[in-house]
Amino acid sequence: MTTSDSLRDEVRRKYAEAAIAVAEGSGCGCGSGACCEGDASEDFGTSHYTVEQRGELPDAAALASLGCGNPTAVAELREGETVLDLGSGGGIDVILSAKRVGSTGLAYGLDMTDEMLALARKNAADTGIQNAVFLKGLIEQIPLPADSVDVVISNCVINLSTDKAEVLLEISRVLKPGGRLGVSDIVAEDRLTEQERAERGSYVGCIAGALSKSEYEIGLDAAGFEDVAVEFTHEVADGIHGAIIRAVKTTDPAAKGLPVVQPAARAGCC
Repeated sequence: MTTSDSLRDEVRRKYAEAAIAVAEGSGCGCGSGACCEGDASEDFGTSHYTVEQRGELPDAAALASLGCGNPTAVAELREGETVLDLGSGGGIDVILSAKRVGSTGLAYGLDMTDEMLALARKNAADTGIQNAVFLKGLIEQIPLPADSVDVVISNCVINLSTDKAEVLLEISRVLKPGGRLGVSDIVAEDRLTEQERAERGSYVGCIAGALSKSEYEIGLDAAGFEDVAVEFTHEVADGIHGAIIRAVKTTDPAAKGLPVVQPAARAGCC
């Protein structure tokens, strides 16, 4: 097993434990150690959502929130749009997104963990949401056709990938030209080396795998995005921050020297 496979399995196990804990009523996701580093659990979870938004959610969805921000607010979702949430977990952002885009829109949630998918589908059903679809898969291999999504959101998940360049390329592939990226993630200051990031927290704790601000900007530019902005919102460790990342997929890839991607479905769509 490669290091990447080992890290992915560790992330999968931690999030499965979090989902089981919530489903059994034995605790919250953060209490299971997934993406809540040390005692800094106040930096992760539903604290980033308004009281009104929390009131729209079943208790299990709120308890399973492990994110570091509120991507539904970042993305400024509109009626009738198709939105994709990468690493959708217990479904909190998919449920909120489905409400924002309305009956003429569609909200996809993508997750690799069976236990989280089961919890998310139950939470969506309990909320009465009809326009939410949950898919099993990897964020490095999104099981959707090219140019099929208006908005991609994510909440503290991209940092957990072991191939972030591929994630950014996949986001660009599934977004329509002019489509928007609006995510919350953990991002390091440029001054920190990879070793220094690892010293501040574990990979599964959303710290060691964080990209730096400039790495995010360069990666998005290379993947065919423009109007890239990475904004720190709150510090979770020395030189490590929760951040809002916004970008727009270019409408003219040739102008950026990028290949024009033809629409094609990924294998294994659930």
